[in-house]
Amino acid sequence: MKEVYDFLKKCQTYYLSTVEGDQPRVRPFGTVDIFEGKLYIQTGKLKNVSKQIKSNPKIEICAFDGGTWIRIQALAIEDDRREVRQHMLDAYPSLQSMYSADDGNTQALYLKNAVATIESFGKEPKVIRF
Repeated sequence: MKEVYDFLKKCQTYYLSTVEGDQPRVRPFGTVDIFEGKLYIQTGKLKNVSKQIKSNPKIEICAFDGGTWIRIQALAIEDDRREVRQHMLDAYPSLQSMYSADDGNTQALYLKNAVATIESFGKEPKVIRF
């Protein structure tokens, strides 16, 4: 899991996909954190992405660092504890102008049953499960 975290941090931006009805939705994300042995992402509960995840928690993440890419399949599970939200905001101080741990909007989601595949041309894929 740490290798997946490091890859996403290095890329800074990754793309998260959800489903809305029968339509895929993809958008850039930048938050990733490890808390109590789980990999977390963050969004706002008022956003469509949050509503899509609530309706169908199956997500995919993709990122590219210029020569290697990662694809992650997982369930995004909300963890509504204040300490998780605060930990994420502490890791991303720039978010504190838009979110707070107690605003009722900040949402922390951990990746469950994740399968990450790291690939590059000419090399065998590396699969990491967590």
